[in-house]
Amino acid sequence: MRLLTTLAAATAALAALTFPAHAEAGPLGEAGETLALPLRDAVNALPAADESRAGYTRTSFKHWTDADKDGCNTRKEVLLAEAFTAPEQGARCALTGGQWYSPYDDLYVDAAGGLDVDHMVPLAEAWDSGAGQWTAKEREAYANDLDDDRALIAVTARSNRSKADQDPATWLPPAEAYRCQYLSDWVAVKMRWQLTVDDTERQALDDGMAGCPNAPVKVTFAR
Repeated sequence: MRLLTTLAAATAALAALTFPAHAEAGPLGEAGETLALPLRDAVNALPAADESRAGYTRTSFKHWTDADKDGCNTRKEVLLAEAFTAPEQGARCALTGGQWYSPYDDLYVDAAGGLDVDHMVPLAEAWDSGAGQWTAKEREAYANDLDDDRALIAVTARSNRSKADQDPATWLPPAEAYRCQYLSDWVAVKMRWQLTVDDTERQALDDGMAGCPNAPVKVTFAR
């Protein structure tokens, strides 16, 4: 009996070290720290909170900026980085030619003008999930995040506008083969920026990744 009691206590202690199914809003770590969790644990680690869009305007997030002053703004930097056939770069970072792949809809694109650069977690969703309480500089950093390849992605304008500001509860990429990667990247961006999820979003993440590998999600916290 004493052994069973001891084992029960040890099990309870280990459980206390895991993330609860609905974590309270609070920091997962400090800016610059790195955290890696299995995908399902990462979803559980996201802090829970109701969403609020009060006060949101798209101009609350300054973009696209040219942080390194090389003449190419954030949008152009993403297009250059994601092209599998490099475009020619002209004056003021004008791009001609090149080829891209849009994973949202499994399409190839031959002109930069046919592409949007999407925020994996849309600006409005970020606002709803905590960014409304950030400083203007933090929101600018979020909107132009080139330090994590999952934050911004070049996709067809059509697919991006279909997604708009929706979360996975109401929109997933038409290309079903990409959905596990999409959900993993969504969770990674929310972790990196310590954004919250509401109950509907968390349930959609759980449901959507039911058949996905429980692969590690590794992030470096941006704030």
